[in-house]
Amino acid sequence: MVRVKRIPILPEPPPRKGFFEYDEFTGLRSELPEPLRPVITFAYNTGCRKGETLRIEWPQVDLSAREVRLHSDDTKNAEARILPLFGELYEMLKMLDEKRRTLYPDCKWVFTRDGRNRIKSFRGAWDEASRRAGLWDEDRGRPSRLFHDLRRTGARNLVRAGVPERVVMAIGGWKTRSVFDRYNIVSTRDLHEAAAKLERYHEELAAEAEQNKQSKTQSNPHGRVN
Repeated sequence: MVRVKRIPILPEPPPRKGFFEYDEFTGLRSELPEPLRPVITFAYNTGCRKGETLRIEWPQVDLSAREVRLHSDDTKNAEARILPLFGELYEMLKMLDEKRRTLYPDCKWVFTRDGRNRIKSFRGAWDEASRRAGLWDEDRGRPSRLFHDLRRTGARNLVRAGVPERVVMAIGGWKTRSVFDRYNIVSTRDLHEAAAKLERYHEELAAEAEQNKQSKTQSNPHGRVN
């Protein structure tokens, strides 16, 4: 009988917990070259993956309906989905479309370097902008924020805004709850906000108890039992 040596299964590494606070996002965006700013804005507001974002073509953008349609062959999970456009995101795409129609009507790509050529990678520009924005890990010699952290941030912001989690999963393209939970990271600020809410709740309970006590005293000032 041949005995097969048992190979221990290595534990799965914990999910990365990086995400952008708003001032970090705006700080990095201002340091990036102009053509890359719409890319980071789109990812921050939609939670889209880098590959999904950079492959978007103008026929997928419906400004009248205020939505972007991702094709199934462009998404990681091979499922089509619709991204709603609002506020800054809508205005940004509207301006890009107007510029494209005027100067580069034959270009099909939404995110380009010069109005013609699609953006494919920007590692060097990201590193340089991260240094200038103060988002650099000196010990590891790399940015402290990655592009994929925009995806986590998008999920967290939607949840914070009160969007139902099933809708957040549909927007971000998360098929299973377990995968979504790896992105919906709780920040230190979330924890402090939760503590503050609990403190206010305790204060309300104490105030209510004191009010009930005073009401009982006023209705029975001598403490007599009827």
